[in-house]
Amino acid sequence: MNTRLANQVAWISGAASGMGEAIARLFAKEGAAVVLVDVQTAKGLAIAEQIRAESGRAIFIECDVSNEAAVRVSIEQTVKEFGGLQTIVNCAGIVQVKLLHELAEADWDKLMGINVKAIFLSIKHGIAYLKKNPRSYVINIGSVGSFIGQSSTPAYTASKGAVMMLSKSIALDYAADGVRCNCVCPGITDTPMLREHLNMNKDPEAALQNRLRRVPMGVRLTAQDIAKAVLYFSCEDSAGVTGTSLVVDGGYLTAAEWEHPGKTKFMEPL
Repeated sequence: MNTRLANQVAWISGAASGMGEAIARLFAKEGAAVVLVDVQTAKGLAIAEQIRAESGRAIFIECDVSNEAAVRVSIEQTVKEFGGLQTIVNCAGIVQVKLLHELAEADWDKLMGINVKAIFLSIKHGIAYLKKNPRSYVINIGSVGSFIGQSSTPAYTASKGAVMMLSKSIALDYAADGVRCNCVCPGITDTPMLREHLNMNKDPEAALQNRLRRVPMGVRLTAQDIAKAVLYFSCEDSAGVTGTSLVVDGGYLTAAEWEHPGKTKFMEPL
């Protein structure tokens, strides 16, 4: 077991699948006690049990992160169980593939509640505990959509722009308390959310391959790729870095127009 996160306690939302699950598993391997926060109870409980079976420390807490009382209780349970809180990872998120005129007000509110409001709530109820440590960390999951528009997902894109700017504000307002806050912005990453988006197409795999043509590396990212970036921001490997956004996208944002040549070395196994 590695120990970059030894003695840390990490509250991780959206931890029952996708990037959140990968972050929780990696953090546990690095020595952190992890609290998996999600509404997917069966999956979350199973992952926590698997982590414990591998000698890690983990619990699952069912929590709707858009609900203030639920977030407050989950953070209180975290501190009661493990004795403190050093790291908050806001990974919970949803996407809606609808144009603005197709969205119901409830659709908009639900997405903003999970993607943006939840960050506010985690800090509101977690900051008192973060301040108790010499160093603490907040990592929010943005998107390439934090920087550019994406078709048919206006609410999602708006929310991810907000995530990036909110991360800057958190970094500024709590720097004096020893808290660093950064944002990780993934590109095309193979997660259940991506699959949900792709399944709106008649041929999801063809749609994915078409999108990957615009990625210089030519490959989809994995949840583990994103977890490694989050790990960097969750320890003193990134000392001196706060209020920034790390884009992990295979080169997607490097050019306005791009098609890779059909084959890259990144497609070949190491």
